[in-house]
Amino acid sequence: MASKKREVIEEIGVVMGLVSVQFLYAGNAILLSIILKTGLQPSSLIICSTFATFLVLSPLAILFERHEKMAVKDHLQACYTVAFTFVWGVVFQSLFMKGVHLTSPAVATAMPNLAPGLIFFIACGFGLERMDIGCKYSRAKIGGTMLCVLGAVVMSLMQSDHSNTNTKTPTDFNSQTILGCTYLIAAVFVLSTQVVLQAITLRDFSAPISMCSITSLLGSMLTAVVEVVLDENYWDWDYLHLQDLLGYSIVAGGISGMCISVNAWAMKKRGPVVVSIFNPLGTVISAATSISLGDSISAKDLAGMLVMFSGLYLVLWAKRNESNAKSPNVDHHAADDTIVFDIEKPLLT
Repeated sequence: MASKKREVIEEIGVVMGLVSVQFLYAGNAILLSIILKTGLQPSSLIICSTFATFLVLSPLAILFERHEKMAVKDHLQACYTVAFTFVWGVVFQSLFMKGVHLTSPAVATAMPNLAPGLIFFIACGFGLERMDIGCKYSRAKIGGTMLCVLGAVVMSLMQSDHSNTNTKTPTDFNSQTILGCTYLIAAVFVLSTQVVLQAITLRDFSAPISMCSITSLLGSMLTAVVEVVLDENYWDWDYLHLQDLLGYSIVAGGISGMCISVNAWAMKKRGPVVVSIFNPLGTVISAATSISLGDSISAKDLAGMLVMFSGLYLVLWAKRNESNAKSPNVDHHAADDTIVFDIEKPLLT
């Protein structure tokens, strides 16, 4: 009875935690868009915010994971993952920052909804996901992914320019918007690859906060080195920009630290697909907040979001029915090392 109650509390915690993460991500996207308009360089925000994330996560790692014991193979796997993830993390943040700067918070928050479909295909490449062209559910997953991509393209080409009436050349604005969306799509692909890799590692690795903390530190250091080498005047900030940078870094570091910790915990408990289910909520939150701040969203933007959401949930519907079609008493992966996440277990049971 006690274990059942604990399980219910844990599932409620997963739901509430992932919903809270989407609120934080949406708010951070809007704040980031405002900060970038003050003239701060995106790379400056990456360096300071990722270092702030390290400062936030390090005490949590010491507090909760200092007694964790792991086998040698787990340490080696963690080292490989950290080395790969921190490079991928820097690439993702760089692409995402450029995308936000050229588009809007609503679009920047909508693009990550491509991740569930991309995660599916990448997982197939790693042998973690079932793919059978003869199965209607596999075809539905492919079709849903295509709808996600179509929705992203619609948002890229049809984004309203109502909030950019001061732009002198609409063609330049359209080119910037398409370029920004291209950056965001590339960032989502990088993120999807990173999520699958983390899911593999979190199966056995018992210190996810420590891994994320080290990744943030290495990412901050790498970005700083690259910027110093490429830009001799990189550190010539004025006092106003320095104040904005420090203030945002503290806020972003706290937000990122909390979101990373919750996502890592939820992914370890339920797998990457369940975590990705909650991504569309961030788009709705960001769009509603942008409207309240005076931004605008056209019917074409909403149509693109609708197509994207339709494709997303077609993929999730196919996965649910595909798993239900299997015998519940047979473990189809017991004989190999394939990762099995119980994604079909009801969240609130």
